[in-house]
Amino acid sequence: MHGGGLELALVFLLAAVIAVPLLRRFGLGAVLGYLAAGVALGPFGLRVVDDAAPVLAASEIGVVMLLFVIGLELSPARLRVMRNPVFGSGGAQVALSGLALAGLAWLAGLDARAAIVVGLALALSSTAVGLQLLAERQALTAAHGRLAFAVLLFQDLAAIPLLAAIPLLGRGLDTGDGALWPAVLQALAAIGALVFGGRVLLRHVYRAVARTNMPEVFTGAALLTVLGAAWLMQIAGLSAGLGAFLAGVLLADSEFRHELEAQIDPFKGLLLGLFFMAVGMSIDLDRVAAEPGLIAAIVVVLMLTKALVLFGVGLHPGGLRPRDALQLAAVLALGGEFAFVVFDEALRARVIDAVLRDRLVAAVGVSMALTPLLVVGLARLLAARPAPAPKREFDAIPDTQPQVLVAGFGRFGQIVARLLGARRIRFVAIEHRAEQVDFVRRFGNLVYYGDPARPELLRAAGAAGVSVFVIALDDPAHALRTVRTIRRHYPQAKVFARARDRRHAWALMDLGADAIRETLHSSLRMGEDVLVALGEAPGAAQTHARRFAEHDAHLLEVQYLLQDDEDALLQSSKDARRELEQLFDADRGEEALAAVEADPVRAATPAP
Repeated sequence: MHGGGLELALVFLLAAVIAVPLLRRFGLGAVLGYLAAGVALGPFGLRVVDDAAPVLAASEIGVVMLLFVIGLELSPARLRVMRNPVFGSGGAQVALSGLALAGLAWLAGLDARAAIVVGLALALSSTAVGLQLLAERQALTAAHGRLAFAVLLFQDLAAIPLLAAIPLLGRGLDTGDGALWPAVLQALAAIGALVFGGRVLLRHVYRAVARTNMPEVFTGAALLTVLGAAWLMQIAGLSAGLGAFLAGVLLADSEFRHELEAQIDPFKGLLLGLFFMAVGMSIDLDRVAAEPGLIAAIVVVLMLTKALVLFGVGLHPGGLRPRDALQLAAVLALGGEFAFVVFDEALRARVIDAVLRDRLVAAVGVSMALTPLLVVGLARLLAARPAPAPKREFDAIPDTQPQVLVAGFGRFGQIVARLLGARRIRFVAIEHRAEQVDFVRRFGNLVYYGDPARPELLRAAGAAGVSVFVIALDDPAHALRTVRTIRRHYPQAKVFARARDRRHAWALMDLGADAIRETLHSSLRMGEDVLVALGEAPGAAQTHARRFAEHDAHLLEVQYLLQDDEDALLQSSKDARRELEQLFDADRGEEALAAVEADPVRAATPAP
């Protein structure tokens, strides 16, 4: 090997390959693995890297790419929908955490300027660590995950005026030289240029690049977009990550969105890992060892203060349940990587001294290392104490006589209900999962909570006058219990029931229900489309699908009588495959005969 760069890259990769799988095996997550590897390699560990600052600066490209990919998931329309959680919950968190931490810093002896900078910097959380932890636990789409993203987005926006204000605080709050306005105008000009380029120019560029049919050129264009947007914001004095995020948002509704994400994702993963290792290298173990009590006190005050604020913001205005608010607090109670930049700027502006900067950086680094452990511990605690069942037995249902009762309002039941609603047919929908009821009601669906297998609920829903019952429950056992209850109390009712598979369908048929297998018709439709794609005429493909459905329905009835005889069931399946092949062979013969009758000369001409 030649050159330190190659050796360093190999050491980084080796550390990641060893540390990350090892800690994930113990359920501690990849972030803690990268942090541990960074601590081991850094200037306070094995000293493979003597200065972590250049590595940290270079690896921040990973955070930039993460924010670009997140931006690709958020179209401008979706951002408008998110404005309330972003500015409501996010603004409340930054304001309350910043004021509380600044007040505590002032009480600890800092002057007002230093306390303001320290409080606001510590109020910001790590976007990279928080989002990575949520992604690892598949919680980005959970209630606390969505609110966490909104809070982090506001924090990125709030970081801009904080950086701009530090030089003013360094010269004194009473300076009236108007130095802020040129910076604001420069920032607005940069954002305007980025928006114009993203909405007008970039799409034409990508169309031209796509026409080259050269994947490496498209990869280069994607990287150029991310790094160019970050650079433009950086020279304007703004956050590089904000520039990448805006570029992603502007391309979110373009036809190149998925290709861009696929091109950037591998680079993002590697560079984020390097970023976490660089953060681990930045933890000053000497400072922690020299002042363990003071550093521990700063970490506890930081995380406890932010956790209390986040828990309160999660409950209101966030609207989370207490369990979800606790998870939000655990993910975002840490300090953020942006604090490193703020503290360096504050040191240059002489707002804080070098000793305080080192203590704060060490505390933020330790909080980052502790957060994965906190999240894992809380998840295990919540898993050991599952949420109590809803106290309500079932909702009060108005006395409006429905024609149809739909039991189960998931993806299957909603389609049936939409069709009924379009025909203005009165129906009542019942769902046994309280969270699903609350979710679909937000979209204007009139659904009632309760267990449709309970006779008293069916009576309250007007089942005595219902013409048709639709059982769309996803749990086969629950569906059977519900059909059994309906058959016992309403033996003359017409019942259509969703069936998971053939055996579930037979069990429903035993109860006199018409079983509709949930994947049969969609699978047949896809098979029909595949035949057309392979050259079949659409009419012929439709005929084949219909013949298959008729044959399968007959087979279901035949096997229903044989379901308790395993050998007979296997033999009937073999016979059915042979019969189906013969049926389709006969279809091909009829098609050939029809072609001869239609055009005898063409049919007799051999194919070239």
